[in-house]
Amino acid sequence: MTKSATEFLKVEGKNIVVDGKPIILKGAGLGGWMNMENFITGYPGHEYQVRAALKKVLGQEKYEYFFDKFLEYFFTEEDAKFFASLGLNCIRLPVNYRHFEDDMNPRVFKKEGLKHLDRVIDLCSKYGIYTVIDLHAAPGGQNVDWHSDTGNNQALFWVHKDFQDRTILIWEELARHYKDNTWVAGYNPLNEPTDEEHVRLLDFYVRVEKAIRAIDPDHILFLDGNTFGADFSHFGEPLPNSVYACHDYSSYGFPNPPEPFTGTPEQIAYHEKQFARKCDYMAKIAGPIWNGEFGPVYQQATDGIPNWEKINEERYAVLKTQLSIYARSNASWSIWLYKDIGFQGMTYVSEDTAYMKLLAPFLQKKREVAADSWGCDITPVKKVFEPFVEWLSKAAPSTDQRYPPMWKTDKHLGRIVRNCLMSEELCAEYASYFEGKTEAELDELAKSFSYENCKQRVTLNEILQEDGRRALV
Repeated sequence: MTKSATEFLKVEGKNIVVDGKPIILKGAGLGGWMNMENFITGYPGHEYQVRAALKKVLGQEKYEYFFDKFLEYFFTEEDAKFFASLGLNCIRLPVNYRHFEDDMNPRVFKKEGLKHLDRVIDLCSKYGIYTVIDLHAAPGGQNVDWHSDTGNNQALFWVHKDFQDRTILIWEELARHYKDNTWVAGYNPLNEPTDEEHVRLLDFYVRVEKAIRAIDPDHILFLDGNTFGADFSHFGEPLPNSVYACHDYSSYGFPNPPEPFTGTPEQIAYHEKQFARKCDYMAKIAGPIWNGEFGPVYQQATDGIPNWEKINEERYAVLKTQLSIYARSNASWSIWLYKDIGFQGMTYVSEDTAYMKLLAPFLQKKREVAADSWGCDITPVKKVFEPFVEWLSKAAPSTDQRYPPMWKTDKHLGRIVRNCLMSEELCAEYASYFEGKTEAELDELAKSFSYENCKQRVTLNEILQEDGRRALV
């Protein structure tokens, strides 16, 4: 029996409220599901590229079968039950526009794309879990990163109005479909936008707010800051019933941190300053805060790092520091992420499953060549790239000031060469592991992602559960 939610969540001053009472949304993002990402499930390159490679190997029928089973197993009632048992109350649902629209048949909404989204939203409601629908990949790509699934490093969403028009149509359909669902906390129209001119994002937010409100006047909009959710410097008057969302990853939670994290006053002050900077706009408008993404990555024994357990202890300490800062700000949060193959998730696919056994050699190769962008250790390829970075710095020194401002020459070069060019070329190799598989074998591979075939990252979940019990301050 689905639990009752008698009212929509709404914004009142600094709070999100329901039934007249303030509520803090605490949970995780279901990344790697309806918007796949390479580091989460192990494929190379961009989602549409690996899907094309798999379709070529499997054929249309087996291709559709495998991905339908993958989407089914990735989040089931057992996942919802476990998530709720931790005292968490909200799941952010990243989706890719390709589920709802075909580039070769634009402006025609694919209702079949709602099948698994409806299923998971209903499962979550059964266990008292709110959901936020997040358009993680918009037509044309709203950001310059791999997770907008464009296959390049350009955010063409901002230079072609047609992409924006199609995105509006998608949101109108989603609003029409979910307008009466009180367990949907709201809509996150664009994940981590990167508008180099800053003003186009604000214009789009005004436009999408009007389009959604004309159909659905009740749901909250969760609006990410510019430049990956970190820059609100150009934002003006807030839109009604909207929560502004930052993303707050710590450099101490990733390979090659500035220094070991020991929780010194200086390190804690650094994290406080970073979060305060990102939330300065929310303070000015006296509105609620939603941290849509944050969280360290973790090492495993298979990484070949002798002190991997000590590294993880430091990263858990980083996480505790961040959560304590959010608690003092009454900030809602959504950690990245719920499930993966052992990199960052609250749960992760066991190494004994069919999927992990099959792809073990390929996953090792990906680590050795630093194919992924997110949280990878570039040490194995650093010497290869250093001469090219030096050459590019001399030939085009302005690369160091290229947007986004936090990326330097080495990252721009690695992003294009490793994470785009090389990773795209690895898609066929990944797909070759699936060649000749029967439907029964494909079902077993997909079922590797089911709750019963996953392990829990126990310390992470204990930290989240403890924070989930915290009340408003």
